[in-house]
Amino acid sequence: MPNEPIRPLISAFQSQAELELLQIILQGSTSCYPCNPAEPEAEAYFAALEQEMFQVGWTEEDFAAPAELLGKQLSKLWTIAPVTETASRILNTEFLQRFTAQVPHQVLNGIVQRAQQAIASNLSLAEQLVQSVQDCLPNWGEEDLQVLARPFAYAMRGSETEALEVVLRSVRCAEWKDLSSIEQARLSLAVARYAIDQVAIDQVATEQE
Repeated sequence: MPNEPIRPLISAFQSQAELELLQIILQGSTSCYPCNPAEPEAEAYFAALEQEMFQVGWTEEDFAAPAELLGKQLSKLWTIAPVTETASRILNTEFLQRFTAQVPHQVLNGIVQRAQQAIASNLSLAEQLVQSVQDCLPNWGEEDLQVLARPFAYAMRGSETEALEVVLRSVRCAEWKDLSSIEQARLSLAVARYAIDQVAIDQVATEQE
């Protein structure tokens, strides 16, 4: 492997790519950038670029580990993307927007994201509910949450909005920090039940596409 640092070499290639792109723009060319793998010229372009790297002393082994790391990072991003998109959609539903005055956004977001993870497990619905709210209720024991989660788990699917309505009527109109621990727990579990049902609906819709 050459003694030259990696960053200057990468910067040189980046500068060259930027100059080529600028040249294409200034020329008003309608052709795609050569780095587009769908272009017929792509194979020749990459072959020439590969030869340039070999000429400065790089080998295929030098790129093996970084390429593998990049592949893992891209796979992780593709996994996270649909999760984030679903969470954003659920959080923006008109029904959950009613809770934003009482429940901090980070708490709602945490419950929804944990609910997405929980539904992918083989846990019972009550256990999924507990897993969804544990992070925002650190002072609650798992067994106590299991007891509190049962009514929400036994409610018929599709009635999660009714459960939320009941909770809204039973919880004082106060900020999150001013609510009692039992009020915070009931509110969190109701949101978790709604989120779990919404995630399930999304999954069914995706499978039918």
